[in-house]
Amino acid sequence: MATRRAFLAGLAAAALPRMTWADAGSPAWLAAGKAEGGHVLHGLSLAGDSVFSLPLPARGHAAAAHPVRPLAVAFARRPGTFALVLDCARGHVTHRLTPPPGRQFNGHGAFSADGTLLMTSEVVAESSAGRIGLWETSGFTRVGEWDSGGIGPHDLKRLPDGRIVVANGGIATDPQDRSKLNLDTMRPNLAFLSDRGAVEDLVELPPDLHRNSIRHLALLPDGVAFAMQWEGDPAEPVPLLGLWRNGAVRLCEPDPAEMFTMQGYAGSIAAVAGKVAISSPRGGAVMVFAADGRPLATHRRADICGLAPLDGDFIASDGGGGLWRVAEALHPLRAAPLAWDNHIVPV
Repeated sequence: MATRRAFLAGLAAAALPRMTWADAGSPAWLAAGKAEGGHVLHGLSLAGDSVFSLPLPARGHAAAAHPVRPLAVAFARRPGTFALVLDCARGHVTHRLTPPPGRQFNGHGAFSADGTLLMTSEVVAESSAGRIGLWETSGFTRVGEWDSGGIGPHDLKRLPDGRIVVANGGIATDPQDRSKLNLDTMRPNLAFLSDRGAVEDLVELPPDLHRNSIRHLALLPDGVAFAMQWEGDPAEPVPLLGLWRNGAVRLCEPDPAEMFTMQGYAGSIAAVAGKVAISSPRGGAVMVFAADGRPLATHRRADICGLAPLDGDFIASDGGGGLWRVAEALHPLRAAPLAWDNHIVPV
């Protein structure tokens, strides 16, 4: 039976103002990297300054930012078995998430619009069958899971109408050494799930592009942009950007002179009004396309990968510690003594 003291303490706690991202320095983005002292997660201002830095136990990949509270979930390099819930205002780990036995995190996650649910991309280790793990966020306990609608899910995004779109990469891997097991039969897809987890639609690529693994997503005002990684013949140039609108997919090719620039690998993607960008650390390039898929520009920088929107342009990061504004050219924002990892995540 609750005591009067506990009841009053509960009322007092409820009356306290909830902390917000302003209490963590109002970061615009989250980005992981490796510094001399180890792996870290930074909160970055619009100018590219670090407003906080929190240690990670190993290499990070992407993060998910709570829509209101100053909480970030940092995911291990895929496939991984840890995800850390970080209090970015107070500077400590609040929870360490571990998937159920036989599951592995696959690098990405997303919160529900009200922040009460965290959804994590996962695989069944032995088969690479996709799952979306569900975690309530008052204590970050697992409350269930959904079928992702495919093999090897990676990125996932919450759509404005509450549905979830999942990039199912289609690749089954050995749980021990990550060797790829099904390249001849892989079938990547975009899966659209209801807010209750029902698979409502699956969008696949043409058969001759079945080795084009769908990996990362960016939301458009009227659809979804997706970045791919080619698992076929490297001498065969293929489009690495796709646009989904109203059930139809358009695959976007660069200028003919740039067909091999990305080396079959798009590592990140971002979209702003009228433009979509994809990056390739292998090719050392960022390609910018119009919203209708027309190629606009190619910018070169070694080991560039992270991408996010920045005031109608893009911010990009590279493995040498550079942060860049991507406009009509690459303009330096900041340089830091670390190696940025794959992604920049908007807060």
